[in-house]
Amino acid sequence: MVVKPREYQYLDGATHWKAVSALKWRFLAVFWLYKMADWLQGPYFYDVYASKIINGVQVNSEGVARLFLMGFGSTAVFGAAIGGQMPDLDGIDYGAFIIPGLLMLTLLGETTSNSSFGIYMPRFTGTIYELLSAPVGVAETLIGFVGAAMTKSLILATIILLTARLFVEYSIAYPVLAIFYIMLVAAAFSLFGFILGIWADSFEKLGIIPLLFLTPLTFLGGTFYSIDMLPPFWQTVTLFNPVVYLVSGFRWSFYGSADVPVTLSISMIILFLGICIIIVWWIFRTGYRLKN
Repeated sequence: MVVKPREYQYLDGATHWKAVSALKWRFLAVFWLYKMADWLQGPYFYDVYASKIINGVQVNSEGVARLFLMGFGSTAVFGAAIGGQMPDLDGIDYGAFIIPGLLMLTLLGETTSNSSFGIYMPRFTGTIYELLSAPVGVAETLIGFVGAAMTKSLILATIILLTARLFVEYSIAYPVLAIFYIMLVAAAFSLFGFILGIWADSFEKLGIIPLLFLTPLTFLGGTFYSIDMLPPFWQTVTLFNPVVYLVSGFRWSFYGSADVPVTLSISMIILFLGICIIIVWWIFRTGYRLKN
């Protein structure tokens, strides 16, 4: 795919302020509803808030409220600061442009963490032996763990997509491909999370891959921008980021435009899915960290 340079027109003062203000309130509303949707897992966090113990430290109600305000306020400022400066990309409103990237950002994080914690906790508590002694096969086990992680993540992605419709005008050019693609990605990263949960022998290891690798790669993978905006050298460097192909392929299913060919994106995720399947097959065949 040939990358064509584009000239970006920035807004004047009055128009810029109106754009910033409009985007700020849209962003706040969508972000609030997204966090409310994420509270589908609320029972797991209620005890933490009720006990007021965070990372082993006793905090008061004001401390909990401060955490909420700091996170919400910093995100709002960040969104308003950069959003109003962004022009339309490929003729697509910026708010609509970032929707596929936001969905992919949520999907990658949720599928990986849900699946990894789902298999790690039975290992941590010792109840994994009940599963290993039960008359269920590998397929049933994977459907249980991976299917649960996929389902929750897809529900959350659907809520975000429907909520965004209230504030941003967008269209899905190829809905069948979009559904197929997002389920493919969810399956691949649920398997990846399952592998991570088997590999990790501590909570620190469980969080290091999503925190230090997956999240930065997602933010630098064209989630909030087109890689066409980068200088030629950094465009080449960015193409070594595998998340670029995931975001680009999903965005193509929405708007018919992408930073890389959609066939390459689909090929990359199928390759990653195949690698994860092989690793999971090896884990169950050898009993790696399952039987000891």
